[in-house]
Amino acid sequence: MSVTKQVAHNTFFQMLGKVVSTFFGLAAVAMMTRYLGQEKFGWYITTISFLSVVGILIDFGMTPVTAQMLGENKFSKEKIFNNLITFRFFSALFFLSLAPLVALLFPYPNTVKIAIGFSAISFLAIALNQVFVGFLQEKLQMHIQALGEIIGRIILVGGLFVAIYNQANFLTIMWVIIIASIAYTTTLYLFIRKKTKLNFSFDKDIWREIIKKMWPIAVAIIFNVVYLKGDILLLSYFDTQTNVGIYGAAYRVIDIVVQTAMMVMGIMLPLLAQSWAQKNKEEFKQRYQTAFDAMMILAIPMFVGLFLLSHKIMVLVAGQKFLISGDALQILSLAILGVFWAGIFGHLVVAVNLQKEVLWVYISNAVITFTGYMIFIPQYGMYGAAWMTVFSEWYTAIMVTLVARKNVQEKLNYNFFLKIIISSLVMGIVIVLLTKIPILLLITISAIIYTLMLFVTGAISKGHLKNILSLKN
Repeated sequence: MSVTKQVAHNTFFQMLGKVVSTFFGLAAVAMMTRYLGQEKFGWYITTISFLSVVGILIDFGMTPVTAQMLGENKFSKEKIFNNLITFRFFSALFFLSLAPLVALLFPYPNTVKIAIGFSAISFLAIALNQVFVGFLQEKLQMHIQALGEIIGRIILVGGLFVAIYNQANFLTIMWVIIIASIAYTTTLYLFIRKKTKLNFSFDKDIWREIIKKMWPIAVAIIFNVVYLKGDILLLSYFDTQTNVGIYGAAYRVIDIVVQTAMMVMGIMLPLLAQSWAQKNKEEFKQRYQTAFDAMMILAIPMFVGLFLLSHKIMVLVAGQKFLISGDALQILSLAILGVFWAGIFGHLVVAVNLQKEVLWVYISNAVITFTGYMIFIPQYGMYGAAWMTVFSEWYTAIMVTLVARKNVQEKLNYNFFLKIIISSLVMGIVIVLLTKIPILLLITISAIIYTLMLFVTGAISKGHLKNILSLKN
């Protein structure tokens, strides 16, 4: 099977899985916002955001490093994977054990501090997922990741239904979330265990290579956390938990949507790294173009749809009480393009070992964005947080692109990109004209119009579709 077809199969099944998991993810948000209300949903957002900061700080770029090292074939893949698992498990266990103690220093309600304490379990599971997903990326078997995510989301929605039916308290809701996270990780573990032996392993040469590849990404991520989660943490410090809940509801929608960007580039990273390591210019150029096209065909219509339908989407997802969250979602939708664009070139610099070259981008972004948060969040609340988030994502996207283009001489073809823009604009016009019809029907019609326009403009053809859907080796 050609690499293009393998990528197409992975992307197709992941997209199918992502559609299903996104549905359940949004259903979970809908259930929690309606049941918990603005203030207690703010508790949930604060708990998850606090632990997310710790999770991001100890991320160390494990997913791209795993995919890159497995793609380079410098060591036995089994040895590499087991050493990565060992490194991930013990480093995450250590730092997540400290998180509940640090939380005691923050002015959060006692219930939130307790929730942070036991919710750290779910973030240990998430930490292991980073290595598991890197393994599946390298094997081009990301449909397993999609399956695991769907299983986790089904358990989450089912558990929330039972908890809400029995009028459970906030901490019980958090336990449901933990169980769902563990189920996701267990699914990946059971599959990978059949493909390779899983043992704790301490190989000095491999650990040295892990640290060598990891430290520039780790430094970048430490600064990343300032602008990735600084908005919600500072909002929770300067504002009420109710306003945190209002902003957090919009942010959760964005979180669910932009996971697609990491999914697509996760598939492409090991392929790009392999072509670059083998100095196969033609193959690298083709894969680079494929990554760009795949990201843009998703990013542009997502932005248009979220921007035009922000308030309707928030009422659909979270209920009438969260209508004001539509303001934040409309602003944050502008960040989506930045996230996808940065996703392309951010993964590209990892694939070609330019991690050190972009450190200044993340450091300067952290300094500028944090300063902006401190100025605008106390004065403008969630609006200040949202606009600074948009700035930070686009700053990263532009600067990382400049670094990548300077060091990678291959040029992109933008013909496909222009066809995507035309298709998305037509879709946007249809949304504006039909804005008064029910939201679910409008989303369905919009998706159909966008797809038809891709065919009309020649962005995709029957031959492309047949090739993607073909399951023959």
